[in-house]
Amino acid sequence: MSLYRGDWQGVSQFSTSFLTTMGLTYGLKYSINAERPYGGGLSFPSGHTSASFSSAAFIQKRYGWEFGLPAYAAAAFVGWSRVESDNHHLRDVLAGAALGILSSYIFADRYQEDVVVTPHVGEGVYGLLLRCKF
Repeated sequence: MSLYRGDWQGVSQFSTSFLTTMGLTYGLKYSINAERPYGGGLSFPSGHTSASFSSAAFIQKRYGWEFGLPAYAAAAFVGWSRVESDNHHLRDVLAGAALGILSSYIFADRYQEDVVVTPHVGEGVYGLLLRCKF
């Protein structure tokens, strides 16, 4: 979304929050090495869930709930699917979600366009509203 909008500050903020999320996730995975429901290791926290919630939280914080709500729904589905498929315990998914949300809320700022042009139509009035940020 940031690339599409040409929001290079957003690209930088997303990269920082995502790399922080994944660094913390894998640091915890290897230091705790919790057992998965099916018997493997590196269960805590869920990396898929961390990545999904980091992305969703970034989209919501940077661009608003209009885009964030569907992103959170997709992230929640990822978390649910990790538990449902016996790859993770609920605690793994909750910890991954918390890491992702926290890092995005620390590093992301609300997107502000420098120039916004909005069409305006009223009773017999047609025009454009121009808002500039200096």
